[in-house]
Amino acid sequence: MTRSATIKRKTNETDISVSVNLDGTGTFEIDTGVGFFNHMLEQLSRHSLIDMKIKAVGDTYIDDHHTVEDCGIALGEAIKQALGERRGIRRYASLDLAMDETCTRAAIDVSGRPFLIFKVEFPTQKIGSFDTELVREFFQAFSQHAGITLHIVNHYGLNSHHIAETAFKSVARVLRAAIEEDPRQKNAVPSTKGTLKG
Repeated sequence: MTRSATIKRKTNETDISVSVNLDGTGTFEIDTGVGFFNHMLEQLSRHSLIDMKIKAVGDTYIDDHHTVEDCGIALGEAIKQALGERRGIRRYASLDLAMDETCTRAAIDVSGRPFLIFKVEFPTQKIGSFDTELVREFFQAFSQHAGITLHIVNHYGLNSHHIAETAFKSVARVLRAAIEEDPRQKNAVPSTKGTLKG
């Protein structure tokens, strides 16, 4: 069966709808009202092969913080719901991803236990009008609500755009690898506890 989910989240700050298909081809329809963030979410979809539809309307007249954070919450909840009991997945993955002068590592455990390690520094405070500190805010919200342990470490880089993009692409690639079916344990939960609910 297709692993898919739809989440709707509405607050006084944002109105968000997210649909995912974990067994997709990386097709996307992304509209958050934040141009650079759209670009990053498109990378996340394309390189994870998770089909994503994300529509967000937020209070961007204040700044982009609420929109970015709440998209992380909603996307994390959608992926958590689509994973179900997490049977038959590989669970773990790690990867070093290069882009021009930049290299970033991501490691993931689809464990049911949320945790984020984010060792990434940006040489500028903004990429266009986008605050670089929001990259961490997105991944914090995403990992917390998806129920995953996620480590992101930038080894080196000079360009803030490249650093952010390698973070999203490396996470996409490890997410893809970790949630793919392991043919040697198709119906088993990959844990000696017998559960990945935390």
